[in-house]
Amino acid sequence: MRIPRGTGRAGCGLRRGGDGLEADELLVLVAGGDQKAFEELYGLVSGPVFGLVRRVVRDPAQSEEVAQEVLLELWRSAARFDPARGSAMSWILTLAHRRAVDRVRSARAAGEREQREALRANQPAFDQVTEEVEAGLEREWVRRCLDRLTDLQRQSVTLAYYEGYTYREVAERLSLPLGTVKTRMRDGLTRMRECLGGVA
Repeated sequence: MRIPRGTGRAGCGLRRGGDGLEADELLVLVAGGDQKAFEELYGLVSGPVFGLVRRVVRDPAQSEEVAQEVLLELWRSAARFDPARGSAMSWILTLAHRRAVDRVRSARAAGEREQREALRANQPAFDQVTEEVEAGLEREWVRRCLDRLTDLQRQSVTLAYYEGYTYREVAERLSLPLGTVKTRMRDGLTRMRECLGGVA
C-alpha cells in the first residue's frame, strides 16, 4: 500500500521501539494529518486487520485487498474515532469486519446474479416454448391420423410427403403400378385432411 502524503508535524512526540505510542494516541495524531503517526499505526494494526479479514473473506488475494482498503480508510476517516466510545483497536477491527462482510455479501450477490443470468440465457423464450409445444401436438395428431389409413395409404403418404420421394419412386419402392400409388395417395390425403379438420 502506498502511504498517503500527510502534512507531518515536527515535534509530534512519536516514540519508537518498545516505548511506542498506543493505537489510541496514534489514531488521534493521524486524524490531524500526521503521516509518521500513520506509518507507525499501519505497522501496529496491519497484522490484526489482515488476520480478521482473512477469517471472514477466506480468499487470500481478496483479503489483502480488503485489508488495504481498511487501512486507507483509517487515514481518511481517523477523525471519526471517538476515544470515549472505546479503544482504537476495537474501532479499527470493527471497520475491518464491516468491510470484510460487505465483500463477502458483494461476492455472493455477484455469484447469484451470474447464476440467474446463466439460467435466463439457457431458458427458451415463451414464444419458442409455445411453438415447440404446438409443433409437438401437431406431430402427435398427424401420427394418429396416419394410423387411421390403410397400410398402403400410410406407406405412400409417408414416402412422398415425409421422405421426399416422387410418385414414380414410391411406386418403384412399393413395387406397384404408378396409377395405383396415385389413387392410394389421393385417398390417403383425403382421409388425412378429414382427420386433421380441413388442414391439408
